[in-house]
Amino acid sequence: MATNMKRILMPMGMHPAGMALVDARDDVEAVVLNNFTTAQFHEALKEAHGVTLGLTPLGEPELQVAGKLMCAARIGVGYDTVDVPALTRRGLPLMIAGVANSVTVAEHAMFLMMAVAKRALDYDRMVKENRWQDRRHDMPVDLWQKTLLIIGFGRIGTRTAKRALGMEMSVLVYDPYVKAEAIRAAGCEPVSDLKAGLARADFVTVHCPKNKETINLIGATELAAMKKTAYIVNTARGGIINEDALYDALKGGVIKAAGLDVLDKEPPTEVHKLCSLPNIIMAPHMAGVTVESSARMAQATVQNVLDVFDGKPDPNNVVNKEVLKR
Repeated sequence: MATNMKRILMPMGMHPAGMALVDARDDVEAVVLNNFTTAQFHEALKEAHGVTLGLTPLGEPELQVAGKLMCAARIGVGYDTVDVPALTRRGLPLMIAGVANSVTVAEHAMFLMMAVAKRALDYDRMVKENRWQDRRHDMPVDLWQKTLLIIGFGRIGTRTAKRALGMEMSVLVYDPYVKAEAIRAAGCEPVSDLKAGLARADFVTVHCPKNKETINLIGATELAAMKKTAYIVNTARGGIINEDALYDALKGGVIKAAGLDVLDKEPPTEVHKLCSLPNIIMAPHMAGVTVESSARMAQATVQNVLDVFDGKPDPNNVVNKEVLKR
């Protein structure tokens, strides 16, 4: 191998659109791991200059053996399985895929809102079971002129807002890190008190990162503040909504229904108790994954690694920007 050859470690592989970027370079090679053990991952990390991550954890144990590593890149935008401070201590950037799947997640959030509001699964079962007589029980509702609370106004939250405004909804935004002027400029209303926003909302959608501040952000108290006719959707990360509290709220009629793409533990070791409830629609963490977004995320992820190799990382895609000053 040439002395200047850089190696990208790819646990669980990479979409062909990303691999094409590697193939176009004669100074970069990819090493793909499938069905690997932790020990095998650690061994491969020893010779890796970059690593692309799905949900594979990366922390101190991994970084201690990754002496050649120059960066880590998430195939997506969430990074709760990555020890960011550990990377920062070593001066290594954590790259995310920018806006590659933002539109996709925003669409899925709207899809879940519509699915629960329009009782999509219920009506599908009624037709297949020839229960047409039940169709007028528990009528569906419109999104038109309803109030939506968006929690988190970043890449995905802003795009969800555009789609909700296009459906003539009123949009509230709770995000203590975004200036009120920016929220108003987007045609939305900022709310500084989460419970007050929840009390006004007909629909709630979660688009904030998972961290120490947002774990159990929505618990029993917050759910109790919502309307009994309200719907809540989470396409961000499991654990932001407390699942025990959500189960009790759905079962007890505290809120109307929910749509979840994420769980606190994925995949669960057994069928989750939320699955037993009739007023919830669930998906297996696929909100950001489509034919198109898979290609976009792969290209963005590999390009992020190549940019680090070339000494020109895009600051917009760096989570721990302080490492760029070193």
